[in-house]
Amino acid sequence: MKKIAVLASLVFVLFSVAVLAAKDGVMIREKPGVGKYLTDSDGKTLYWFKKDSPGKSACAGGCSEKWPSFQAEKVSPPKGFSKEDFATITRQDGKKQTTFRDYPLYYFENDKKPGDTNGQGLNDAWFVVNPDNFPPK
Repeated sequence: MKKIAVLASLVFVLFSVAVLAAKDGVMIREKPGVGKYLTDSDGKTLYWFKKDSPGKSACAGGCSEKWPSFQAEKVSPPKGFSKEDFATITRQDGKKQTTFRDYPLYYFENDKKPGDTNGQGLNDAWFVVNPDNFPPK
């Protein structure tokens, strides 16, 4: 009986680790008119802000309410990408934010379901993250 309890505990721990790893995953999607772009593990689009600089977010106050930061403890990168492409910064408000190639990643409040890209090109400042040509020059 003790062996079964230990085995059940081990299975639970392994399952929990797999779920956490999947939750912190980043995927690549493609959409007509948008092209390739990064999403979180749930398929929600990730954006970058033109006013940001490497390692620093320029989105604060009301901006961060409309554009919440993406934060993952440890990113599981998509195939063909390395963990070094992703890092974590501490924002001015003290919150952690995940970066891709040193640029902070965001969600858009008006993206309601996976695959929405309503923030693409908004105010000529917000863009999906196309990993093939990021950061843009």
